[in-house]
Amino acid sequence: MKNIIYITLISFSLLAASCTKLDLVPTDTISPDKAFRNAGDINMGVIGVYALLGSTISNLSSMVSDEATFPVENNVGNNDAFRWLYTAANGSVTSFYAEGYQAIDRGNRVLAAIDKLSYTGTADEALITRYKGELLALRAYMHFELLRAYASAYENGALGIPYMVKSEIGFPARNSFEEVITKVKADISSAKTLIPANFTDKTRFTKTAATALQARVALYEKNWSEAISYATEVINAIPLATKIQFPGLWTDANDSEVSWKLKRVGTTDSRVGDFYYRQTGGIVLYAPSFKLINTLDTARDLRYTAYIRYDATRTGTKSKYLVKKFIGGSASEPGLTDIKIFRTAEMYLIRAEALAETTGDAVADLNTIGNARINNYTAVSYSSKAQIIDAIYKERLKELAFEGHRFFDLKRRNLNIERLPEDAANASGAVLLTPAQAQYNLPLPAQEIYVNKNTVQNPKY
Repeated sequence: MKNIIYITLISFSLLAASCTKLDLVPTDTISPDKAFRNAGDINMGVIGVYALLGSTISNLSSMVSDEATFPVENNVGNNDAFRWLYTAANGSVTSFYAEGYQAIDRGNRVLAAIDKLSYTGTADEALITRYKGELLALRAYMHFELLRAYASAYENGALGIPYMVKSEIGFPARNSFEEVITKVKADISSAKTLIPANFTDKTRFTKTAATALQARVALYEKNWSEAISYATEVINAIPLATKIQFPGLWTDANDSEVSWKLKRVGTTDSRVGDFYYRQTGGIVLYAPSFKLINTLDTARDLRYTAYIRYDATRTGTKSKYLVKKFIGGSASEPGLTDIKIFRTAEMYLIRAEALAETTGDAVADLNTIGNARINNYTAVSYSSKAQIIDAIYKERLKELAFEGHRFFDLKRRNLNIERLPEDAANASGAVLLTPAQAQYNLPLPAQEIYVNKNTVQNPKY
């Protein structure tokens, strides 16, 4: 009995000592009040958010849509995505969910730190105000990209994604499509009041870039008047690349018509070009689809030579066609090119679609794009709204190829994804994907469904 009492007393003593140790301040982490003390610290936090942004969403669109093919020589790529065999367990289509919320969480942490700083009336005030505007714009952008990827549909009442405005551990339910749109628009509007008009660094969120995001959001919301207004504002601010400038846009010789791009530098940044053509081993992972190639005038369209490379020396099962759009970079860093997020060409196509849905006067914008991209261009005309919409979608396929739009464009109008037979030769019969099939909507990660008791999966999974 004495032994038992003795052991019990020792246990209580150890427990008390352990509790005392638990009260110690951790030495392997930095508290927010020490991490963010001035404008320089806040800037590093903002850069940390930008650092998480990349080409995942554009890669995802290429894999699942009809703008690329999966060559036989690709023995390392994501064939489950290209063949529409994915489920909630496939990282090829679900990894962006975690990437997006990690960036959002970083931004929310820095925003919380800004709100606790006393900087009014100091030399840092203007800088920190701008940083706050950038963070709000980034939060809006990342939520909208997640919405494009994982919404069950782009219409009111559809399942959207959780909109996170602070860093916390919890079990958030999915906001509806329209709720997310409303919150996105509110964050962009706030951002534009904080970012000065004279801030023009295209590698960061400027006021013009925020307006471009507003135009894209309005397109998905089908708010045609706002789409026209915001797209026009960007068009007036940044003109289209000229025929001389356009090829250099994709080798980073210039950044004409770009309102926001993700700067890629050195060996630490991923090479977007490697997603299509892996330099090591010379493997084509994804090739341009013949459906895309067939839409381009190979002799006169500048986009053919800027976007696509033909290599007759690649024989046998190797693809003779390569995605050239991102090969760029330098001799020492091929494929390391800046990722263009917003371009004026997209704004013309947004405005054209909005005009087609309202006044019908969309042909002028289509002809403007055609004249800028095609030598000896002949103006075109259309006799019906259906013809104009079809022409706009073909132009979006040509102009915005591999930039993260095609899959979501088709989904916006509930159109089938239809591949040419020659584009599906290595696709296990994945030629037609209809809105009635589960894979027409990307799944939320299985882990999210398992852990978050308040969320639900997209239909049919």
